Amino acid sequence: MHESKINPRSEEFKQSQTAMQQLVDQLNERLAQVSAGGGERGARKMREQGKLLPRERLELLLDPGTPFLELSPLAAWGMYNDEAPCAGNITGIGVVSGVECLVFVNDPTVKGGSVYPMTLQKTLRAQAIAQENRLPCLSLVESAGANLLFQDEIFILGGRSFANQARMSALGIPQISLVFGSSTAGGAYVPGMSDYTVFVRGQAYAYLGGPPLVKMATGEETDDETLGGATMHAQASGLADYLAADDADAVRIGRRIVAQLRSEKVHGRRQSPTPPAYDPDELLGVIPADPKIPFDIREIIIRIVDGSDFFEFKPEYGPTLVCGHAHLNGWPVGIIGNNGILFSESANKAAQFIQLCNQSRTPLIYLQNITGFMVGTKYEREGIIKYGSQMINAVATSSVPQFSVIVGGSYGAGNYAMCGRAYDPRFLWTWPNSRVAVMGGEQAAGVLAIVQEQQARRRGQEPDQNAIQMLQMMTRQKFEKESDPYYATARLWDDGIIDPRDTRQVLSIGLSVAHNVDFITPGAPRYGVFRM
Repeated sequence: MHESKINPRSEEFKQSQTAMQQLVDQLNERLAQVSAGGGERGARKMREQGKLLPRERLELLLDPGTPFLELSPLAAWGMYNDEAPCAGNITGIGVVSGVECLVFVNDPTVKGGSVYPMTLQKTLRAQAIAQENRLPCLSLVESAGANLLFQDEIFILGGRSFANQARMSALGIPQISLVFGSSTAGGAYVPGMSDYTVFVRGQAYAYLGGPPLVKMATGEETDDETLGGATMHAQASGLADYLAADDADAVRIGRRIVAQLRSEKVHGRRQSPTPPAYDPDELLGVIPADPKIPFDIREIIIRIVDGSDFFEFKPEYGPTLVCGHAHLNGWPVGIIGNNGILFSESANKAAQFIQLCNQSRTPLIYLQNITGFMVGTKYEREGIIKYGSQMINAVATSSVPQFSVIVGGSYGAGNYAMCGRAYDPRFLWTWPNSRVAVMGGEQAAGVLAIVQEQQARRRGQEPDQNAIQMLQMMTRQKFEKESDPYYATARLWDDGIIDPRDTRQVLSIGLSVAHNVDFITPGAPRYGVFRM
């Protein structure tokens, strides 16, 4: 067992714990705010219609007592004048009839379930997770279709979501739709592209164009039930496979459909899980409140891995990067964590460790707190670009499941080397203190000031210090805003901001679903050319 060097009773620890707790409280407040959807008015309207609310449907669908890993709950935060909380839908991984599934839930309390651009981005991200991890897809449908004010941003993405349904079905990944209300226009293709459909009698409707559009286009007078009601689709069109009496009955039928699906997992090397020897609650106090103060990434590792047992690789070489083997909830993992800036030695160590984990078919976890690679004449001559590129090459071509958690800053090429969003980790989560940007705001402001001064002098002019100071101030403000974790999560740069204490659980779920796919048999990957 790796020994902790932190004293949870120290004043420094308590200050850090208080600062992180404040960030977690803010996170929980915002999560509660978006989980309320369109608010009491929308909820009251659904109840008057005898319907369950979206999260009530979800709760009824999931196996009791099992965790639900919600994805991107703060998508669209601060966007669209805050009229699309949670981007108008709920996505996540949950257990249904003993089977891990990717669940999509329209929220009709938010503009009738209208689809915004970020709604589709969130759906596409969830579909990518479902396909990569072979998760059956369950769609709880009640949507007014596209928000036409954003048609130029929706049209192509909407078509891609339907194509994804067809492609997953072709791969043997089941697509199941439970239709609770209106499923209009493009939304009608969600059940249309599904393998199984359940419609609620008297409540569910599916049509490409509603009665007003039909009248305008053809002159035909019709009503919702005649045009696209559940009974019509069960008896005439064949779109409905099962008719349900009400919302609860639709969920019951959906659970029965999932129960008869085959569910296989590659369990080969999992051992009996053991909890960490150190209290995960202490994760709140591990990171200093001042981000400029360094901390030991091992203090996080030993609070999330089984038995706090971490077998470190090359501990004396490239010490600003920590690599090693452990088990997390019984699953074998390789862990790479930052303990400072990346030098040639640390990048070289990482590339070798990634290759070793690929050779042994061991999933990789990256714990990011990185300002980037070292710069300067000495380090360029030592080959920092060459060795950094080796590390990035290894990350990019790795064929075992990779997971990233940003526990602090994540800047510049350091984000790339530590398997940032551009490198397609299976999942990427952030802590509420995290920051993601090309560089820090202060550094960016300083760089731009130097450039402005040099440009002025090349023109034979004296630099305008007032203008330069204004530029610096605007740059700092811009970087502060755009590196904020809520700015990032709103735009799906991650799969969600998490309470640090939930790190082990979200990684456990990610590792579990990754083992739905046999990534072990194919063997080690082919790498790009390593410049030696």
